[in-house]
Amino acid sequence: MSAASKKSNKKKPVKTGFPLKAISVVLAGIMLLLAMLLWSSLFKAYPVEGKKQMLAIGAGDTYSGFIDRLAKDKQVSFPIILKLYQKIMINDTLKAGVYEIHEGMSVRDVMELISNSENAQMNRILVIEGTTFKQLIDALKSDPLVTHDISNLPYSKILQELGIPYSHPEGLFAPNTYFFAKGESDRKILKDLYQRQMKSLDQAWANRANDLPYKDKYEALIMASIIEKETSIDSELEQVSGVFVRRLKQGMRLQTDPTVIYGMGNKYNGNITRQDLRTPTAYNTYTINGLPPTPIALPSQKAIEAAMHPDSSNNVYFVATGNGGHKFSSNLQDHNRAVQEYLSVIRAKN
Repeated sequence: MSAASKKSNKKKPVKTGFPLKAISVVLAGIMLLLAMLLWSSLFKAYPVEGKKQMLAIGAGDTYSGFIDRLAKDKQVSFPIILKLYQKIMINDTLKAGVYEIHEGMSVRDVMELISNSENAQMNRILVIEGTTFKQLIDALKSDPLVTHDISNLPYSKILQELGIPYSHPEGLFAPNTYFFAKGESDRKILKDLYQRQMKSLDQAWANRANDLPYKDKYEALIMASIIEKETSIDSELEQVSGVFVRRLKQGMRLQTDPTVIYGMGNKYNGNITRQDLRTPTAYNTYTINGLPPTPIALPSQKAIEAAMHPDSSNNVYFVATGNGGHKFSSNLQDHNRAVQEYLSVIRAKN
């Protein structure tokens, strides 16, 4: 075989895979995409109105919820990046409090800031409408940003320490969302909530409707607490008030379940039976005439106003509809029909 033939039969090397230059371009693209993702999420400037603003984090708030709110408001992109970062790098929960956010801080900076309660400037205290004084005290006891001076004392001693001229604490403290300095004492917080509630009560009492069946403003506060527990719908507050005011005037018993439940105390397990309704307590309005001796919860300012301004209808009955809200009636026949409609709705749902 000639040298020329040998040369022509020699195989040329086969190129396999991507050229090194192409691989470099792909890697550079991936890195650029990653950088864009990080920049539009972790390192994006946190939205601040002005030079600084306060960010309130409540007890029970989560990073997931916080990130979702930012994404919903279109303040960050790719929330999954933030959630992955939190899981891998922070591994902690949000800490309740009020934090000072400065212009120029990144979302990552803020996420790190709110993971440490030592960074909080103020503490957010949420007192929910319709909760009891016991629930308020338990919340203060469990709050690490509150200095505990009197919350571990017996209730009568707490009232004495605060200079409150009532023998029972229920209903005397205003529900709302409050901001206090980190480390504020429970004494100062309770004093503030009491003063706010008394101010609302005094103003409402001074501007009350005529011909109300209350001996004094404390009885009006008792009524407000019952109204608060009976409905969470603002448009029904004056209607519920009207029903109970007319019952008091007509000598009817109030017959309201929330008072029975309050009187049962720790015996209440989430269900109320016919036997419970028949068992006398100081708060069982199925067995006593008139109002119970004290409020049964912390009423809101709206409920206090409703107690002072009942509606002008003739209704003396109401029952839940089963679909939200209540059906009000002026006579027993219509009320019994509304009860059957409610039971039908409940059976259909089950």
